[in-house]
Amino acid sequence: MKIHPSAIISEKAEIGKNVEIGQFTTIYDNVIIEDNVKIEGYCEIGVSNNLSEGKNIVIGNNSYIRSHSIFYEGSIFGDGLITGHRVTVREKTFAGKNLQIGTLSDIQGHCEIGDYVRFHSNVHIGQKSKIGHYVWIFPYVVLTNDPHPPSNTLQGVTVEDYAVIATQSVVLPNVKIAKGCLISAHSLVTSNTEDNMLYSGSPARKICLASKIRLKDGTRRPAYPWIKHFQRGYPEEIVKFWESLT
Repeated sequence: MKIHPSAIISEKAEIGKNVEIGQFTTIYDNVIIEDNVKIEGYCEIGVSNNLSEGKNIVIGNNSYIRSHSIFYEGSIFGDGLITGHRVTVREKTFAGKNLQIGTLSDIQGHCEIGDYVRFHSNVHIGQKSKIGHYVWIFPYVVLTNDPHPPSNTLQGVTVEDYAVIATQSVVLPNVKIAKGCLISAHSLVTSNTEDNMLYSGSPARKICLASKIRLKDGTRRPAYPWIKHFQRGYPEEIVKFWESLT
Protein backbone atom coordinates (compact mmCIF):
# COMPACT_ATOMS: atom_id res chain seq x y z
CA MET A 1 0.00 0.00 0.00
CA LYS A 2 1.31 3.44 -0.96
CA ILE A 3 -0.42 6.34 0.79
CA HIS A 4 0.82 9.93 0.57
CA PRO A 5 1.51 11.37 4.05
CA SER A 6 -0.94 14.24 3.45
CA ALA A 7 -3.86 11.87 2.71
CA ILE A 8 -6.56 11.48 5.38
CA ILE A 9 -7.79 7.90 5.76
CA SER A 10 -10.58 6.99 8.17
CA GLU A 11 -9.78 4.10 10.50
CA LYS A 12 -13.20 2.69 9.56
CA ALA A 13 -12.37 2.48 5.86
CA GLU A 14 -11.42 -0.92 4.41
CA ILE A 15 -8.39 -0.68 2.14
CA GLY A 16 -7.27 -3.63 -0.01
CA LYS A 17 -3.86 -4.72 -1.21
CA ASN A 18 -1.59 -2.68 -3.47
CA VAL A 19 -3.66 0.50 -3.16
CA GLU A 20 -2.19 3.94 -3.96
CA ILE A 21 -3.72 7.12 -2.51
CA GLY A 22 -2.41 10.53 -3.55
CA GLN A 23 -1.78 13.80 -1.78
CA PHE A 24 -4.57 15.55 0.15
CA THR A 25 -7.11 12.86 -0.71
CA THR A 26 -9.71 12.09 1.95
CA ILE A 27 -11.14 8.60 2.46
CA TYR A 28 -14.20 8.74 4.75
CA ASP A 29 -15.76 6.11 7.04
CA ASN A 30 -18.05 4.03 4.86
CA VAL A 31 -15.53 3.19 2.16
CA ILE A 32 -14.39 -0.19 0.82
CA ILE A 33 -11.50 0.01 -1.63
CA GLU A 34 -10.58 -3.33 -3.18
CA ASP A 35 -7.18 -4.44 -4.49
CA ASN A 36 -4.89 -2.72 -7.00
CA VAL A 37 -6.72 0.61 -6.92
CA LYS A 38 -5.06 3.97 -7.61
CA ILE A 39 -6.65 7.20 -6.38
CA GLU A 40 -4.82 10.39 -7.30
CA GLY A 41 -4.57 13.58 -5.26
CA TYR A 42 -7.27 15.94 -4.00
CA CYS A 43 -10.07 13.37 -4.20
CA GLU A 44 -12.88 12.73 -1.70
CA ILE A 45 -14.22 9.19 -1.46
CA GLY A 46 -17.26 8.38 0.65
CA VAL A 47 -18.84 11.81 1.13
CA SER A 48 -22.08 11.50 3.09
CA ASN A 49 -25.40 13.30 2.79
CA ASN A 50 -29.00 12.74 3.84
CA LEU A 51 -29.67 10.51 0.81
CA SER A 52 -26.81 8.05 1.18
CA GLU A 53 -28.25 6.46 4.33
CA GLY A 54 -24.80 5.78 5.73
CA LYS A 55 -24.20 2.89 3.32
CA ASN A 56 -20.81 1.84 2.03
CA ILE A 57 -19.25 2.87 -1.21
CA VAL A 58 -17.35 0.03 -2.88
CA ILE A 59 -14.58 0.72 -5.41
CA GLY A 60 -13.82 -2.49 -7.31
CA ASN A 61 -10.46 -4.05 -8.06
CA ASN A 62 -8.06 -2.48 -10.57
CA SER A 63 -9.79 0.91 -10.56
CA TYR A 64 -8.14 4.26 -11.29
CA ILE A 65 -9.67 7.50 -10.02
CA ARG A 66 -7.92 10.65 -11.23
CA SER A 67 -7.37 13.86 -9.31
CA HIS A 68 -10.04 16.17 -7.85
CA SER A 69 -12.81 13.58 -8.16
CA ILE A 70 -15.60 13.24 -5.59
CA PHE A 71 -17.58 10.06 -4.88
CA TYR A 72 -20.44 9.95 -2.38
CA GLU A 73 -21.06 6.94 -0.15
CA GLY A 74 -23.81 4.42 -0.86
CA SER A 75 -22.62 3.33 -4.32
CA ILE A 76 -21.05 0.19 -5.78
CA PHE A 77 -18.61 0.10 -8.71
CA GLY A 78 -17.44 -3.10 -10.35
CA ASP A 79 -13.84 -3.86 -11.21
CA GLY A 80 -11.92 -1.58 -13.53
CA LEU A 81 -13.59 1.78 -12.88
CA ILE A 82 -11.62 4.53 -14.64
CA THR A 83 -12.20 8.28 -14.39
CA GLY A 84 -10.83 11.47 -15.82
CA HIS A 85 -10.21 14.50 -13.59
CA ARG A 86 -12.83 16.42 -11.55
CA VAL A 87 -15.53 13.78 -11.79
CA THR A 88 -18.50 13.86 -9.39
CA VAL A 89 -20.59 10.78 -8.63
CA ARG A 90 -23.50 11.06 -6.21
CA GLU A 91 -25.03 8.42 -3.91
CA LYS A 92 -26.76 5.19 -4.93
CA THR A 93 -24.98 4.76 -8.22
CA PHE A 94 -24.65 1.07 -9.06
CA ALA A 95 -22.29 0.31 -11.93
CA GLY A 96 -20.89 -2.84 -13.50
CA LYS A 97 -17.42 -3.62 -14.76
CA ASN A 98 -15.06 -1.15 -16.42
CA LEU A 99 -17.17 2.00 -16.28
CA GLN A 100 -15.22 4.91 -17.76
CA ILE A 101 -16.19 8.46 -16.75
CA GLY A 102 -14.58 11.36 -18.60
CA THR A 103 -13.20 14.58 -17.12
CA LEU A 104 -15.76 17.00 -15.66
CA SER A 105 -18.61 14.53 -15.98
CA ASP A 106 -21.17 14.07 -13.24
CA ILE A 107 -23.53 11.26 -12.32
CA GLN A 108 -26.33 12.59 -10.15
CA GLY A 109 -26.94 9.35 -8.28
CA HIS A 110 -29.79 6.85 -7.95
CA CYS A 111 -28.63 5.39 -11.27
CA GLU A 112 -28.08 1.91 -12.69
CA ILE A 113 -25.22 1.44 -15.13
CA GLY A 114 -24.18 -1.78 -16.89
CA ASP A 115 -20.82 -3.22 -17.90
CA TYR A 116 -18.28 -1.51 -20.15
CA VAL A 117 -20.09 1.81 -20.38
CA ARG A 118 -18.18 4.81 -21.73
CA PHE A 119 -18.95 8.41 -20.74
CA HIS A 120 -16.74 11.00 -22.40
CA SER A 121 -15.96 14.41 -20.86
CA ASN A 122 -18.64 16.84 -19.63
CA VAL A 123 -21.45 14.28 -19.61
CA HIS A 124 -24.40 14.80 -17.25
CA ILE A 125 -26.33 11.74 -16.11
CA GLY A 126 -29.53 12.73 -14.29
CA GLN A 127 -30.96 10.87 -11.32
CA LYS A 128 -32.89 7.66 -12.01
CA SER A 129 -31.11 7.03 -15.30
CA LYS A 130 -30.86 3.36 -16.33
CA ILE A 131 -28.04 2.54 -18.72
CA GLY A 132 -27.38 -0.87 -20.23
CA HIS A 133 -24.16 -2.58 -21.31
CA TYR A 134 -21.62 -1.35 -23.88
CA VAL A 135 -23.17 2.10 -24.17
CA TRP A 136 -21.24 5.09 -25.52
CA ILE A 137 -22.17 8.63 -24.46
CA PHE A 138 -20.08 11.41 -25.99
CA PRO A 139 -19.10 14.91 -24.72
CA TYR A 140 -21.71 17.40 -23.48
CA VAL A 141 -24.59 14.95 -23.60
CA VAL A 142 -27.30 15.56 -21.00
CA LEU A 143 -29.73 12.91 -19.75
CA THR A 144 -32.54 14.87 -18.06
CA ASN A 145 -35.14 13.70 -15.53
CA ASP A 146 -37.59 16.51 -14.65
CA PRO A 147 -40.58 16.70 -17.05
CA HIS A 148 -41.63 20.16 -15.84
CA PRO A 149 -38.71 21.80 -14.01
CA PRO A 150 -38.44 22.63 -11.24
CA SER A 151 -40.50 19.90 -9.61
CA ASN A 152 -40.29 16.88 -7.35
CA THR A 153 -41.17 14.52 -10.21
CA LEU A 154 -38.17 12.61 -11.47
CA GLN A 155 -38.42 10.36 -14.53
CA GLY A 156 -35.07 8.99 -15.63
CA VAL A 157 -33.85 8.20 -19.12
CA THR A 158 -33.28 4.58 -20.18
CA VAL A 159 -30.43 3.75 -22.56
CA GLU A 160 -30.32 0.17 -23.78
CA ASP A 161 -27.32 -1.98 -24.75
CA TYR A 162 -24.94 -0.87 -27.51
CA ALA A 163 -26.63 2.50 -27.98
CA VAL A 164 -24.54 5.53 -28.98
CA ILE A 165 -25.43 9.13 -28.13
CA ALA A 166 -23.29 11.64 -30.00
CA THR A 167 -21.96 14.95 -28.71
CA GLN A 168 -24.18 17.77 -27.40
CA SER A 169 -27.39 15.79 -27.54
CA VAL A 170 -30.14 16.11 -24.92
CA VAL A 171 -32.52 13.32 -23.95
CA LEU A 172 -35.76 14.37 -22.24
CA PRO A 173 -37.22 12.64 -19.15
CA ASN A 174 -38.66 9.13 -19.33
CA VAL A 175 -37.40 8.58 -22.89
CA LYS A 176 -35.96 5.22 -23.93
CA ILE A 177 -32.98 5.04 -26.26
CA ALA A 178 -33.39 1.58 -27.76
CA LYS A 179 -30.77 -1.13 -28.26
CA GLY A 180 -28.17 -0.32 -30.90
CA CYS A 181 -29.70 3.07 -31.57
CA LEU A 182 -27.56 5.99 -32.80
CA ILE A 183 -28.44 9.54 -31.76
CA SER A 184 -26.61 12.03 -33.96
CA ALA A 185 -24.83 15.12 -32.65
CA HIS A 186 -26.90 18.11 -31.45
CA SER A 187 -30.12 16.10 -31.27
CA LEU A 188 -33.03 16.64 -28.88
CA VAL A 189 -34.69 13.31 -28.17
CA THR A 190 -38.28 13.78 -27.01
CA SER A 191 -39.80 10.31 -27.48
CA ASN A 192 -38.85 6.64 -27.43
CA THR A 193 -36.69 5.28 -30.22
CA GLU A 194 -36.54 1.96 -32.09
CA ASP A 195 -33.73 -0.60 -32.13
CA ASN A 196 -30.76 -0.04 -34.44
CA MET A 197 -32.11 3.17 -35.98
CA LEU A 198 -30.49 6.56 -36.58
CA TYR A 199 -32.25 9.57 -35.03
CA SER A 200 -31.30 13.15 -35.75
CA GLY A 201 -32.58 16.69 -35.28
CA SER A 202 -34.47 18.88 -32.81
CA PRO A 203 -36.80 17.25 -32.13
CA ALA A 204 -35.02 14.08 -33.21
CA ARG A 205 -36.71 12.07 -35.94
CA LYS A 206 -36.09 8.59 -37.24
CA ILE A 207 -33.90 8.79 -40.33
CA CYS A 208 -32.94 5.25 -41.35
CA LEU A 209 -31.25 2.09 -40.14
CA ALA A 210 -27.95 3.00 -38.50
CA SER A 211 -26.31 0.26 -40.59
CA LYS A 212 -26.75 2.44 -43.69
CA ILE A 213 -24.00 4.74 -42.39
CA ARG A 214 -20.64 3.78 -43.94
CA LEU A 215 -17.18 3.95 -42.43
CA LYS A 216 -14.97 6.72 -43.76
CA ASP A 217 -11.88 4.51 -43.81
CA GLY A 218 -12.08 3.65 -47.49
CA THR A 219 -13.75 0.28 -46.94
CA ARG A 220 -17.36 1.48 -47.13
CA ARG A 221 -18.27 -1.12 -44.51
CA PRO A 222 -21.33 -0.40 -42.34
CA ALA A 223 -20.38 1.72 -39.33
CA TYR A 224 -23.11 0.11 -37.21
CA PRO A 225 -23.39 -2.13 -35.34
CA TRP A 226 -20.08 -0.68 -34.16
CA ILE A 227 -19.03 -3.97 -32.51
CA LYS A 228 -18.28 -5.37 -35.98
CA HIS A 229 -15.28 -3.09 -36.43
CA PHE A 230 -14.43 -1.43 -33.07
CA GLN A 231 -13.04 -3.63 -30.31
CA ARG A 232 -10.30 -1.58 -28.64
CA GLY A 233 -10.28 -1.87 -24.86
CA TYR A 234 -12.62 -4.85 -24.62
CA PRO A 235 -11.59 -8.26 -23.22
CA GLU A 236 -10.85 -11.09 -25.61
CA GLU A 237 -13.82 -13.16 -24.46
CA ILE A 238 -16.23 -10.31 -25.24
CA VAL A 239 -14.70 -9.75 -28.68
CA LYS A 240 -15.04 -13.46 -29.45
CA PHE A 241 -18.70 -13.31 -28.40
CA TRP A 242 -19.29 -10.36 -30.69
CA GLU A 243 -17.60 -12.16 -33.56
CA SER A 244 -19.90 -15.13 -33.01
CA LEU A 245 -22.89 -12.84 -33.60
CA THR A 246 -21.78 -11.84 -37.10
